[in-house]
Amino acid sequence: MTTYTRVAAVTGANKGVGLAIVRQLALQYPQSSYNNGPLLIYLTARNEERGKTALDTIKQDPQLKSAKALRSHGGLADIKYLPLDIDSQQSIKDFASAVKEENPDGIDFLINNAGIALDGFDKDVVKKTLHCNYFGTLEATQLLLSHIRDGGRLVNVASMAGHLDSRYSSTIRSRFLNAKQPEEITQLMEDFISAVSSGTHDKEWPSVAYSVSKAGVIGMTKAFAQVNSQAGSKTLINSCCPGWVKTDMTKGRGYKTPDEGAQTPVLLALGDIKGSNGEFWQHEKIIKWEK
Repeated sequence: MTTYTRVAAVTGANKGVGLAIVRQLALQYPQSSYNNGPLLIYLTARNEERGKTALDTIKQDPQLKSAKALRSHGGLADIKYLPLDIDSQQSIKDFASAVKEENPDGIDFLINNAGIALDGFDKDVVKKTLHCNYFGTLEATQLLLSHIRDGGRLVNVASMAGHLDSRYSSTIRSRFLNAKQPEEITQLMEDFISAVSSGTHDKEWPSVAYSVSKAGVIGMTKAFAQVNSQAGSKTLINSCCPGWVKTDMTKGRGYKTPDEGAQTPVLLALGDIKGSNGEFWQHEKIIKWEK
């Protein structure tokens, strides 16, 4: 039985940026400062058939074979499928329990990539989008953050769409920027849902559920980083935008390949980020959240 010295988990990893993140973790880990032996990467997906198909695909990946990245090729990384539907609280709990049971000493990297982008805008789209993108990511973070070994990394994949721009009122922007606790960001998300339901959101919020959900992810990540650091933890917690990537979510309109989009999330997991904590990254550098 293999003993893994490093363990990573990537949510929403059966295609697109998520699958590319798994590939790049396997490729870049041997040259990283975190390399001290075998690496286990959990590839997650809500659909078992798609998840296992993705696992089979990556095990046959020619670049991984050429680089001898996987243990089956003589390398360091093993990849294992675990089910996870980020839209289901029970699925998140089951996933967290499985990770903890299989790795009682903790894990090193958690990259929360799973999310949805729905067409249209109404109260149902808002509730569904925030339930998955914000509340699902929040639940996964809450359940697994304490299980990340000290000095590990947590990366929440957000989006440039989550910038705090002029579509938000100054009051809402101030609440986002001054939040010290994740609960304050959660209250903002609940306030947005209520405002949309009552038809009053356009006074203070953009009419784009995806943008607000990702602003929530950025704010929540920043708050978790502050709280964790104050508690003395050395785990680095950051959010990022992978860029405009050509995937199903962008309907193929992106200009980056999935592997290019994976670079910033993987940098935040494995790279020298100079102690960055609570920051928002894009194009492999820190960017301002407020525009």
